[in-house]
Amino acid sequence: MRIVLMAVLVVGLVGCSRYSLDSNLNDAYKAYDRDDCAAAILALSKAERSSRTRRYVQPEISMLRGQCLERQALYVDAIQTYQFILSQYPASEYAYRARARIDTLSQLGHAGAAVKVMPAKP
Repeated sequence: MRIVLMAVLVVGLVGCSRYSLDSNLNDAYKAYDRDDCAAAILALSKAERSSRTRRYVQPEISMLRGQCLERQALYVDAIQTYQFILSQYPASEYAYRARARIDTLSQLGHAGAAVKVMPAKP
């Protein structure tokens, strides 16, 4: 009986943490849509704390963080965030998007000396 109770408790906690992660990510996207980057960054920080065991969510969190930094005209910080995605998650969809954002910022003259684009890994 104890084993069943413990199993139910563990499954319940895992489900709650997943709900919390999804909720925080959704809140971040909603805040970003409202141009409230301060609230988006706060929700992303909460999502990041909830996702420590789910590393596959980190590139999405970092991508939205970089976009918020761009909206706040913190271009060097945004580029550094995009470079983090490129170095840590080179095979992800977000690496492709990060490289495109770095290229766009470079073409707009916002990159300065901060750009050191990582080569694509096969």
